[in-house]
Amino acid sequence: MNRYVKTALLAGAAWTAFSGLALAQEGPVSTAPQDEVTGLEDIVVTARRTEESAQRTPLALTAFSGESLERVGAQQVTDIQGAVPNLNIVQGRGSSNSTNIYIRGVGQPDALQTFDPAVGVYVDDVYYSRIRGTQFDLLDLERVEVLRGPQGTLYGKNTIGGALKLVSRRPGQEFRARGSVAYGDYDLIDVQAAVSGPVSDTLALGLSALHSERGGYVTDPVTGAEYNDKNSSAIRAALAWDPVSNIRVDLTADYSKDDAGLTVGQAQNTLTNLFGAPLIVLPAIAPEYNFQTRTTPGLPNETRLESWGTALRVSWQLADSLTLKSITSYRELNTDDYIDFDATQLEIADALVAVDQNQVSQELQLTYESGPFTAVGGLYYLKEEVSSHQESYNDDLTSNLNFPPLFPGSYTFTRFIDDALETTSKAAYGNLTWQVTDALRLSGGVRYTEEEKDYARQTRVTSSSPFLVSAYGFAPPVGTYDDTSIMISADYQLTDDVMAYARFSQGFKSGGFNGRANTPAESTEYRPETADSYEIGVKTSTWDNRVRFNIAAFQTKYEDFQARVSGLSTDPITNLPLASLSVINAGSLDLFGWEIEAAVTPVRNLTLDAQIGYLDATYDEFSDARFTSTGGSRAFQDPAFSPKWTARYAGQYVFDLPGGGDVTVGAAAKFRSRMALAVDNTLTNSLAELPSMYQEDYWLYDARVVWTAGSGRYSIGAYGQNLSDEVYKTDAQEFSSIGNIRTAYYGAPRTWMVKLTARY
Repeated sequence: MNRYVKTALLAGAAWTAFSGLALAQEGPVSTAPQDEVTGLEDIVVTARRTEESAQRTPLALTAFSGESLERVGAQQVTDIQGAVPNLNIVQGRGSSNSTNIYIRGVGQPDALQTFDPAVGVYVDDVYYSRIRGTQFDLLDLERVEVLRGPQGTLYGKNTIGGALKLVSRRPGQEFRARGSVAYGDYDLIDVQAAVSGPVSDTLALGLSALHSERGGYVTDPVTGAEYNDKNSSAIRAALAWDPVSNIRVDLTADYSKDDAGLTVGQAQNTLTNLFGAPLIVLPAIAPEYNFQTRTTPGLPNETRLESWGTALRVSWQLADSLTLKSITSYRELNTDDYIDFDATQLEIADALVAVDQNQVSQELQLTYESGPFTAVGGLYYLKEEVSSHQESYNDDLTSNLNFPPLFPGSYTFTRFIDDALETTSKAAYGNLTWQVTDALRLSGGVRYTEEEKDYARQTRVTSSSPFLVSAYGFAPPVGTYDDTSIMISADYQLTDDVMAYARFSQGFKSGGFNGRANTPAESTEYRPETADSYEIGVKTSTWDNRVRFNIAAFQTKYEDFQARVSGLSTDPITNLPLASLSVINAGSLDLFGWEIEAAVTPVRNLTLDAQIGYLDATYDEFSDARFTSTGGSRAFQDPAFSPKWTARYAGQYVFDLPGGGDVTVGAAAKFRSRMALAVDNTLTNSLAELPSMYQEDYWLYDARVVWTAGSGRYSIGAYGQNLSDEVYKTDAQEFSSIGNIRTAYYGAPRTWMVKLTARY
């Protein structure tokens, strides 16, 4: 099926959704009594830092309740992939604990500690500074919110693409308990438990824990070692104290551990030594992946993470209309990731990346709600310290050089890097909403941010050849960055069921220093990114909340795009080729698109829903002096992780059983059109695409069958993902300047799971 046919089908589905909305507004299509049909779930969110219905929030967002995530068998945050239009959320390249998140073509896939994310991740209002440690298991959540588009005023730096918010359940005065046990293929075992309840009339305690392990779906055909597996544990404690009616205190502490094997992909092309001599010859077009990868013997080939933190949230209602909130948090993260960049048994580019990170943050927030005005203002402070030790093993890269007299044979080659980054960020913000009339609201916000980054780095190369030995240090002046972002919006309640809105928002992503530089010349500072976004939308809930139809359109100007680009330079002493791994402010992107989220309950027990996203992402400017054949421009290339179409069509039906209880049958089909998986997706001075750095159109199919007892306390479900066993790429690494490396990473093959759950 070619892409034009698929585009027609997607457009037809969108037209069907519009038609369904019109039909629903004209009158019911079901003969079932109205009181027997349950409306769609209405979720209260805090996207604008105050509680309001998702359907009354004038911005594009998708919210999932904890119950809805449980119903579909979601286990990790990446399981919402496909359920949010224009969202790409997958496991990060070469690591089991990082997450690659793009929203509307804006993101940052590199887990290196000096690179900031472009989509902010928040857990209970606490910002997580790194994309490492964000591969969350979904444990005892109240809801998940995905905010699309820049969120620079209320959320601040590094939300230039949007924000992902996880909100945990708060313990209350009612006893709650839940436990589940799941078993699946690849020896999956997942055990979760959560309990909460009162300690006194003013105090409640909650505890939750999980252990999840799964064998690897990638194996080494020679050693039999399994990779791309899972072995994680987590525990969380929450204390909720309401000493008096106007004070609310929440204290939480969490600990998580991940101890898995290597995350590996597939080599996509012939690999070479430093002078370009072939070491492993592969076909010009890589064969379909069979989930077997040779790995380098003699290395630990594992990835480990430990993360813990605590947060204190105090809310004090100073008056009927005035509330002061304090959010204090401390977090630590320690990782040891071994990465096989070349994805072969050779030591062309293998690495250890060990990161120690800690952060302390403090936010003071004042909320005023009286009459027609709602105002939120605050002060924010973040201090982050992150250090890393890296070892790059490249013995085969310097093998058989055969370049006498300096290089008559093979040599060992190991690079050691130690660096440290200290970030101090301060911000002040305010947001005001004015209910002008019963139907019209106007909102405006502004945030000012100041940030300092202090970076230092030492690099040392050891080799059996004295000509390859080197060492240098890099300690630039402190980087200082500031930004003022604004937001303006208007929304109008056309009817009780229909709201229209228009919104202008800005965001920025901080500048920094290149932590992957191979030479002092590459250790340069890069400037912040900025984005200006215009958005219009309509949100509709009608037919007694049995039909929901939301549509949004946006235009974003994305400036000073920070691109990590790969190339070659020459050592001035030895004339050896040197890999160049620079970060440049490459230019700007134009991002245009629209999104549809629709759901309907046409008859009792039947729910149908669809999410469709369209994205037209193009470079307005991409300057790179190495592209001499195109006048120093790479604007012809495709932006990474920006598929033109994303779509999901799903449905479920609940069969009532005689004597009580029910069986739910659900299924979903998810589509993602062709997309680039790396910024570098052509060779230098070439207009020809690198097929290995792309993923073609593909569909994924999921299904589930769940039995629930009449009491609602017990359920057992069978869940299947990727039922057609589609082989598809989720990410790719373009390091062709180092041994001609291009590596692709793949999504999981067909999997199944049976899960037993008890609730009290």
